[in-house]
Amino acid sequence: MEEAPKGIEKLRQYAADLERGGWSSAAGSLREGLEELFTVQALGLPRELRRCLATTNLLDAAHSGTRGLLRRVSTWRDGAMAERWVAAAMVETEKHFKKVHGYKQLWMLESNLKAWRSRRDADAGALSAAPLASTSAAA
Repeated sequence: MEEAPKGIEKLRQYAADLERGGWSSAAGSLREGLEELFTVQALGLPRELRRCLATTNLLDAAHSGTRGLLRRVSTWRDGAMAERWVAAAMVETEKHFKKVHGYKQLWMLESNLKAWRSRRDADAGALSAAPLASTSAAA
């Protein structure tokens, strides 16, 4: 949990170095996605589950399998047909998936996401209530 703020700070320093080196576009791109880079890290998950969820391998496997099943389709009648075929290919691809490493700790992911959502909603509620409180106090 403590590693996320350290990592964010290191990447901010790296973005500043890029900016000084004349790579302002790269620095801007890095700063834009900075918080999202550490989302899985900040959830406080076990190492094995964190390693699995912090990569795009799960998505890549689904896309690769789907692409393999649909590679010979050359003409799509409409968008609805494409959606049906992609859905069917995903279901078929799912049959070949391996277990998620750390699958026994997925309950922790659910629990931590619910806690995170509660904190986020509470923060949003406090922010939206603050202007109302100051307005009603002035009236």
